[in-house]
Amino acid sequence: MKLKIALAAAAAVLVPVSLASMASVASDETVQVYKDANCGCCGGWIDHMRTSGFDVEATNLSYEALSAKKAEAGIADEHASCHTAFVGGYVIEGHVPAEDVRRLLSERPEAVGLTAPGMPAASPGMDMGSEPYDVLLAHGDGTTDVYARH
Repeated sequence: MKLKIALAAAAAVLVPVSLASMASVASDETVQVYKDANCGCCGGWIDHMRTSGFDVEATNLSYEALSAKKAEAGIADEHASCHTAFVGGYVIEGHVPAEDVRRLLSERPEAVGLTAPGMPAASPGMDMGSEPYDVLLAHGDGTTDVYARH
């Protein structure tokens, strides 16, 4: 009985701390986005991230500079999208949902980051359909694994 009481007390103390730290993941990390100035869907994704609690700073780049930024980050052409972001030491390529970014920052896997290759119609910022799409976890060796299905 004493063990049950002790466990319940420990849980009561730890749960609020865990929830508070989960909530702070979004606000403690600034998302640095690199995009084309004329891309409306990039703006839509930025709005999605801000609405989800992230601080976002956006920088407009030329097509050439943006392509170079993607290559430097280790994003292969087949995994590329219209904008590239950085947060918490990871690259976020394209229209990755905020919930996946939050999970990445919480789990901290050994990886380059996340990518939603191309421009999935149902993804945040695109918002043009219900086609399923995958978010991929990109590894340093160029391989990927499915991280989330939407």
